[in-house]
This record gives sequence, C-alpha cells and structure tokens, in this order.
Amino acid sequence: MDLGIKGKRALVCASSKGLGLGCARALAEAGVDLVMNARGADALDTAAAQIRQDYGVSVTAVAADITTEAGRAAVLEAAGSVDILVTNAGGPPPGMWQDWDRDDFIRALDANMLTPIALMKALLPGMMERGWGRVVNITSQSVKAPIATLGLSNSARAGLTGYVAGTARQLAGKGVTINNLLPGIHDTDRAKALDGAAAKAQGVTPAEARTAREASIPAGRYGTAEEFGAACAFLCSTRAGFIIGQNLLLDGGAVNLTL
Repeated sequence: MDLGIKGKRALVCASSKGLGLGCARALAEAGVDLVMNARGADALDTAAAQIRQDYGVSVTAVAADITTEAGRAAVLEAAGSVDILVTNAGGPPPGMWQDWDRDDFIRALDANMLTPIALMKALLPGMMERGWGRVVNITSQSVKAPIATLGLSNSARAGLTGYVAGTARQLAGKGVTINNLLPGIHDTDRAKALDGAAAKAQGVTPAEARTAREASIPAGRYGTAEEFGAACAFLCSTRAGFIIGQNLLLDGGAVNLTL
C-alpha cells in the first residue's frame, strides 16, 4: 500500500533502538525524510547511517535528552518544519505505590506527559498552517489497564491521553491528526529490564520470567519493533486522516477488553 507520505519530513524521538527505531525505519521505507533523536550519540549515528543506506532518505541525527528544555530546543532547531511527529521517551522505573515520592512523579510527568505536550505545542502550529500533519504518541497498554508496578507510567501517560483526547478534536478540521499507540510487551531493552526485575522479585531466571509473561499473551509471544513501526507509519499516512484522538493497542491481545 502506498501510504502517500513520500517526501514528508518526520521527527521521531528516542529512535536509536526499540519501538522508536521501528517507527523511524517504517517511515523511511515509506519515503519519509527523518530527524532522529536519542540520548546516546553512538547508537543514534549507527541507526541513522543504516537507514540512509537501506532507504536512501535524508536523515538528521540529533543526540540530546528530549525530556530537558535544552534538549528539546536543540532537537526543534534541527528539525525545523516537520509534517510528522512521533513522541517517545523511556518509561519510569518500576516499583510499588509506597516507593514513589513527589520528585519521582515530577520526573515521570516531565518525561512522559509534559515533553510530548511541549513538542506538540511547538510543531502543531506549522502543521495547521500547512493544512496537514500527523502526531503519534507512543504511550502504553497501561493507559487501558493499569499495571501495579508501573504506577509512575500509568499516571503520566494517562495524563497525556487526556490532553490528546481534547486537543485532537480541536485540530481535526485543520488536516492534522493526533493519535496514541499503546504498546504491550515488545522485544526491546525495556522488556528485558522488566523481565529482569520480575525475575529478581520472583526468584527465577530472566528467561523463565519471559516465558511466563509470554504465556499471559494470547498471541503467545512478544511483539516486534517492525510490526509496531508499521502501525505507526499507517497512522502517519494519508490513509489515516479520519482516525482522530484514538488509542490503538498493540499488545497481542493481552489486555482483555470488549471495547
């Protein structure tokens, strides 16, 4: 399927590896020029070079912490006018309700709610002026079904979801869509870290923890960055202009919901 976005320009955050990289590669395959961001310069430069080689698109790599004011300023200066924004940032550490204090919540809100909002506020006016734009926020399945050990993530990402729900409907008439992708467990470094924490808590090996988690997923496996990226690219396409303010689960059926 021709996604109709060849020649568009996208900013993809936290895109040196994992789900962000999956999104960047899928957009590049569709002919989109990229501005890629991550904190680690080495991994970012390697990922950017591979995408240039594989797809022949223009790629600008900006190593910066997108969750800081200075980092956002550097990325936005390099990005200039973009047609597509994919927000993404690492999730807060796991724990239990009694473990977290105010500073922990502020850090989580900064990374997983306020940073995406700041990026949208900076880039949406240009999209509206040009009459076309796409925003995809990578959030979490915990927005639909909270995960006790990820209370910081539950809270921050739910706040972003509420912001998007109202904002997306205000912009729809301008040719701009905003939607959220809600990943379940995918085969990424984040999943490995969570499996490691579960293994330690349960007194089992990380492999055993993974096997147990896979058994809880109807699809019987972890998702891949490639299939996640394909879903992102579709939401960014001209084909998805009537999808507004939605929360799409990519979780292998793990969240047991009727709607």
